[in-house]
Amino acid sequence: MSNSINKKIDTSLKFVYSDNNSLSVIFHNNDLLIGVVGEFNKNLKELEKISGSSLYSRGNSILIKSSPKKNEIIKNAIQFLVNQYINNGNIESKDIVSSMDNFMINEKVKNNNVTDIIKTPKKSIIPRSEKQKKYVRALRHGKIIISAGPAGTGKTFLAVAIGLTMLLEKKIERIILSRPAVEAGERLGFLPGDMKEKVDPYLRPLYDSLYDLFDFEKIQRMIEIGDIEIAPLAFMRGRTLKNSFAILDEAQNATDTQIKMFLTRIGENSKIVVNGDPTQIDLPNKVLSGLDRSKKLLGHIDEIEVVDFDHSDVVRHPLVSKIVKAYSEND
Repeated sequence: MSNSINKKIDTSLKFVYSDNNSLSVIFHNNDLLIGVVGEFNKNLKELEKISGSSLYSRGNSILIKSSPKKNEIIKNAIQFLVNQYINNGNIESKDIVSSMDNFMINEKVKNNNVTDIIKTPKKSIIPRSEKQKKYVRALRHGKIIISAGPAGTGKTFLAVAIGLTMLLEKKIERIILSRPAVEAGERLGFLPGDMKEKVDPYLRPLYDSLYDLFDFEKIQRMIEIGDIEIAPLAFMRGRTLKNSFAILDEAQNATDTQIKMFLTRIGENSKIVVNGDPTQIDLPNKVLSGLDRSKKLLGHIDEIEVVDFDHSDVVRHPLVSKIVKAYSEND
């Protein structure tokens, strides 16, 4: 939305409190109200579901019915969404989640050890389950961390967040992000471009996590100067990683030999994280996957932390958890 349009919109809101624990947020511009509540009130319904409160769109206002404390949180969330709509011209599902997270953080902090919270330049990240808390503590204090579990449990995102904070605090010199990729001489060879262009599609989720935590331009600069290195697993052979935070993502698609190779790259003042989802093995023969074996062989070593996630730890769309649970029960 352009600045000229912004100037025509009265973005001020009026708040009217009632004795029955309800709060009315009154909009002076109906176009802004429509933009915030969404088509068929879809944004309002999603905010209602996330907040566990009753929300109604009436005339030129949004009525909130909840406890006084939560009313204030939702009021702030609506103001957040107003700014989001003015600045970007639309509201996405992730904005609605962020609108609540931003203002519930103080409530969540009371139930979390302050050391569990990850503060990155763009946002503060709070573990949402006991397994995530355990994982974050392992990432901070362990030398080697092996985690397994379904999609959406935060394995990669939390690891990248911890690595980025350590890099910015100069506790390490670089982050290394790696994933198994198809051999260059086989299917990769048919893709256009140089080696970087061939493997980038396999590494895209790692880029996405970085961009969600820090400014795009700054991440690009860190990649250019080598503070962040993103490379296929095959490129790790023969190296010793010092002062580094190395993450192997999608490790279910790495063989036993490859995971052993990656783990033995660890050097002075380094951490190594191995993440994977055993239910999504893409190898021609699933028996070749080395993720489960690495957990069984190494889980007893004091310096190695193993964290197993399940569907209850999924923090993406609630439907993802239901899908994961349905498949795991059938398997």
